[in-house]
Amino acid sequence: MEDKTCPFMIILGSSSIARRKILAEMGYEFTLMSADIDEKGLRKEKPEDLVMALAEAKAEAILQRLPIGDYIKEVKPTLLITSDQVVVYEGVVREKPANEKEAREFIKGYSGGHAATVGSVLVTNLKTGFRKGDWDRVEIYFHEIPDEIIDKLIEEGSVLHVAGGLIIEHPLIKPYVKEVVGTTDSVMGLPKALTEKLLKEAL
Repeated sequence: MEDKTCPFMIILGSSSIARRKILAEMGYEFTLMSADIDEKGLRKEKPEDLVMALAEAKAEAILQRLPIGDYIKEVKPTLLITSDQVVVYEGVVREKPANEKEAREFIKGYSGGHAATVGSVLVTNLKTGFRKGDWDRVEIYFHEIPDEIIDKLIEEGSVLHVAGGLIIEHPLIKPYVKEVVGTTDSVMGLPKALTEKLLKEAL
């Protein structure tokens, strides 16, 4: 069912289920495209610069596969949302764990400690070419996480596919999250307030 009242169309440039869920919760209809880029090939010192550069690279990769001329002619503008996220632990950027051993080390490190997520959102107006992005940071504090919980998380496997092996909304981890300074949607990969603001500004 298409929302006739929405003055624009959205393409979510992500294969993340969490981002899809958040954007749907915000009440938007959208189509999906994923950007297959070599994320490891892009390096920046600061996490904020890295996530912004990755969101830009994803947007560029998707733009190359779209018939831009068609979008320019459309009455309704189409807005492309791309984003990226890393976890920062003791000043070091963590991306998706390479294997189970690394995922275990990551989660053990969070136990009784704290980590931060830095996530970017970039909105590109395919009709006008206007593009704007920003980033959001959230601090997460943990209680001690028992080894058997870490074992279960690794066995279940979803922690292997996310930045820093960190899923604070996971039923096994949730009881061990002491405090979140920021919003859960941002930790999950798409900060609602920032996305809303950038969508408005891109029109």
